[in-house]
Amino acid sequence: MKGKTAGPPLLEVRGLTRRFGGLVAVRDVSLVVPAGVIKGIIGPNGAGKTTLFNLMSGALAPHSGEVLFEGRRITGAAPQRVACAGVARTFQTVRLFAGMSVLENVMIGRHRHGTSGLWAGLLGLPGARREARDARIAALGCLERLGVAGLARAEAVTLALGQQREVELARALALEPKLLLLDEPAAGLNMHETAALAELILKIREGGVTILLVEHDMSLVMGVCDDVAVLSFGEKIAEGSPHAIQRNPEVVRVYLGEDGARP
Repeated sequence: MKGKTAGPPLLEVRGLTRRFGGLVAVRDVSLVVPAGVIKGIIGPNGAGKTTLFNLMSGALAPHSGEVLFEGRRITGAAPQRVACAGVARTFQTVRLFAGMSVLENVMIGRHRHGTSGLWAGLLGLPGARREARDARIAALGCLERLGVAGLARAEAVTLALGQQREVELARALALEPKLLLLDEPAAGLNMHETAALAELILKIREGGVTILLVEHDMSLVMGVCDDVAVLSFGEKIAEGSPHAIQRNPEVVRVYLGEDGARP
């Protein structure tokens, strides 16, 4: 449930700045994400939200600033290293593998736990077979955790969008992350699918995973987040509880200027 007591800092972002030519996409942004919370990041289109996620996950390197995970500097580390540290991520557009079942897609999320290597797998060596068996069991566990184990044999890309999102979440959980970065998970979902997604996000947090959520759907953000940061033109303009953010004059001004709707 919301209001969970914040734990020690899991992720710290200190003064991140990223430019693309003459455009400053993220400017001197700092955030603290305590362990055990769901923190939201909102802002108009072009505010720098996804760029910030890319900086935190290793997809981009900042021009200045640093990212600390569990007190260790991961600034500019490759995405593989960030994932191995315990950070999983989903994307705005669902990225499932065609021609593969739901279970096989989720098993891919176990990649950081494998040690046998490609040739061992191709040769069917005992260690590789054991890892494949363990990955299958773990992937089924992730699907059961989200209540979608019945989809295990279905071809992933043939599912409805809401179900594909659930598969993507299961694959992220297969990594056994400590921090899960969700980039607009409600994009394209209807009201009922979004409500189901909210329940899944809360269930994931109850399982011990800290969540950082970028989202445009304000009902989702205000319904699940303990804390919200607001970006505008690459800068953080506000941060606080959902209640405080909804009443922040600067936030209201930014959103009224975009679409005339209060966040």
